[in-house]
Amino acid sequence: MNQIQQSFLSNLQIQDRYLSTSKLSGANKTSNTENVSFQDILAQKAQETAADAPLKFSKHASNRLADRNIELTRSQMDRLAEGTQKAGAKGIRDSLVMVDNLAFIVNVPNGTVITALDQTQADEKIFTNIDGAVIA
Repeated sequence: MNQIQQSFLSNLQIQDRYLSTSKLSGANKTSNTENVSFQDILAQKAQETAADAPLKFSKHASNRLADRNIELTRSQMDRLAEGTQKAGAKGIRDSLVMVDNLAFIVNVPNGTVITALDQTQADEKIFTNIDGAVIA
């Protein structure tokens, strides 16, 4: 506490010192972002996050994959993720994504695979509670 009192005589001195150092370190940042709206930054961050986030598998989907002995290759996972991104770009919330002979129901905003099955389990070939489909 004595060091603080000896270094600065008032709160204004502390404020001036803080502002002067932060202005120097952030000088380039403010000039680049002055004309960018909060909405633009938020949309960009959401898009980056969605693109970078790997798909998650719900407990139900994980159980279905194990029960049905479905093992996904790296290529199939990439195509599933790409199909999910395409569905999101079209505004689809709950999508059927077809990869080879596999069908996945994906909640697109959450990036979560809800269930998975192959053609032999799709007896009726009817999918409900989706608002779009992608063949990847």
